[in-house]
Amino acid sequence: MNPQVRIKIITDVLMTFALLFLMGYQFWGDIAHEWAGAGMFILFIAHHILNKGWYRSLFKGKYTPARIFQLIVDILVFLAMVGLMVSGVILSNHVFAFLNIRGGMAFARVLHMSASYWGFVLMAVHLGLHRGIFINMARKAFKMTAPSKKRRILLNTAGVGIAVYGLFVFIHRNLLSYMLVLTEFVFLDFSEPVLRFYVDYLAMMGTFVFLAYYLSMFLRKINHQ
Repeated sequence: MNPQVRIKIITDVLMTFALLFLMGYQFWGDIAHEWAGAGMFILFIAHHILNKGWYRSLFKGKYTPARIFQLIVDILVFLAMVGLMVSGVILSNHVFAFLNIRGGMAFARVLHMSASYWGFVLMAVHLGLHRGIFINMARKAFKMTAPSKKRRILLNTAGVGIAVYGLFVFIHRNLLSYMLVLTEFVFLDFSEPVLRFYVDYLAMMGTFVFLAYYLSMFLRKINHQ
């Protein structure tokens, strides 16, 4: 595998793990959360440097429905990440405390809450749009053969099950109200088992990966009709 491609994959995997870690703020506390957020910021910059070719291709080629959808998602992910970084710096009590920022705390809290949940959902959608690429890379890296018909059915059934459960969790955990700022406070259950929390969040991520992947396939079919 090309070294640059390997670095891209590692960067994206680390960003995904960092995002999941950051969503579990109640388990790790302020200091770990802030340092993980700073790490996420560095990975975010690295991701854009490694994918600089994307900027060069913006004004090249035809904009199909699938490409327009992907561009909208990419812009929204960028805005969510910028909102997270800016609000995180303002709210920082440790990593960026030396900046001694005093104003805008109330707005920064609301922005951080909303951007974190939008960022979580949009990054999952972003992963879903590139699912095929990641699967092909994994197959080449680990020299995996294409799954049999029976195995594909089992994998697809498992994917549907995860997506359905993830949608249930998304509704049950009230994430939409945080995204739309229908409330200014997030309910954090400090007594919740860590494993259950992350299983739920992985399932929600799976839901949006699933939806994005099949929506992109549908949009590609429209373009070829």
